[in-house]
Amino acid sequence: MLQRSSKRPQQQLSLGRRLLRDRVLLLFALPGCALIIVFHYVPLLGNVIAFKDYQPFLGITSSDWSGWANFGVIFNGDPAFLRALKNTLILTCLQSIFVFPAPILLALLLNSLFSERIKRIAQSILYLPHFMSWVIVVALFQQMLGGSGLLNNYLRSHDLATINIIGNSELFHVLLTSQIIWKDTGWATILFLAALSQIDSQLYEAASVDGASRMKQLWHVTLPGLRGIIILLFILRLGDSLTVGFEQIILQQQAVGRDVSEVLDTYVYNNGVLGGAWGVAAAVGLVKGVVGVILVLTANKVAHIFGEQGVYQR
Repeated sequence: MLQRSSKRPQQQLSLGRRLLRDRVLLLFALPGCALIIVFHYVPLLGNVIAFKDYQPFLGITSSDWSGWANFGVIFNGDPAFLRALKNTLILTCLQSIFVFPAPILLALLLNSLFSERIKRIAQSILYLPHFMSWVIVVALFQQMLGGSGLLNNYLRSHDLATINIIGNSELFHVLLTSQIIWKDTGWATILFLAALSQIDSQLYEAASVDGASRMKQLWHVTLPGLRGIIILLFILRLGDSLTVGFEQIILQQQAVGRDVSEVLDTYVYNNGVLGGAWGVAAAVGLVKGVVGVILVLTANKVAHIFGEQGVYQR
């Protein structure tokens, strides 16, 4: 005779029982959820002023509706907006080409170090710039590369021609990209180093036994192990692709002028906060956010087509 299984099928708990079971974890998560709701989701309601002739002394509810009038700077091709969009796209391309791969290359370099002590010291040094504010970073670059900085003083002392870097509009985009690489590359290596530590060492041993060189091991073992985190971070980067650093740029905008330094974020600030065109600034900010969402969803869909998980599963 067949014996009945002593195990009973596990019954699915009701929502109330699951909430009661996980009440401690939910209480721990409550402050974080409240913070996100108050400072991230509630302010989204303020985007309604993009469709209004907003006047601060009247308030949002009492201001007159203006329909799509505030979006005219986008649809009609306002020269100031187009200039800000052009500079934003240029910086986005530079950051995608040079800034995004930098932590990957640095993580691979640090991972190749055999001495753990040297690796920890190098990591600690490389992490430090991330904790500096942009005010300090910009001041340091001015002290090093400015007209009276260390570089030009050295050139003068040796009767050499000085180099105009700070305040040079032609080098401004390159300067911004260099500052970001110096400040954030070390900190961004954390995720890639964590991913590298999860790669099975037996894969390297097997590749070595098969006669694979260090470069082939990098190409066939290391990079495939990093592919998931690289795709995930690149998709998230697309969501912020039109955000290229407000504080960093606004601190240096006066030195080079708006023609090369005006981006969408500073356009919103200069026209909204300083210029009083609140509705126009809100319209530009709203379109920028919508474009970011579309880019993330599209890139995530492409990742699913190629068999990657992306930001979320299908």
